[in-house]
Amino acid sequence: IVFSQDRTKQREFLASCWQKNLNKEYLEPLEQQLVFIIQAHPEYHHLINDVNSEYSPEQGEINPFLHINLHLALKDQLSINQPIGINQIYQDLIKKYKDLHEVEHLMMECIAEMIYISQKNNTEIDEDAYLNNLKNLIN
Repeated sequence: IVFSQDRTKQREFLASCWQKNLNKEYLEPLEQQLVFIIQAHPEYHHLINDVNSEYSPEQGEINPFLHINLHLALKDQLSINQPIGINQIYQDLIKKYKDLHEVEHLMMECIAEMIYISQKNNTEIDEDAYLNNLKNLIN
């Protein structure tokens, strides 16, 4: 469900994971991973159960559901080193910035840009451009 195209179901899954954590219930590995991400963002704790909220980037609002899922997408990419070379870039960025969470946020901005461009142009995701954007963060 976390990868569902249905926004409401996807949000409900995140809220359910968080509630299970608060209730000290058993969590599946994916649920544990999502809870860990949510725990790292206390500014979102009060928003997680509001699955019908609208967020406007134009107004400077950050969508906590999108943010959490971008963290998850990055962790997935790193776990399988896909696109190839992303793990080395990640390590180089950690050396440069010395802050894992900051590095993840910088890399997530590149993921979001890659997705935006792909959707805007109705094209396939350009992994080379994505990797180049990530490499530019090192310099």
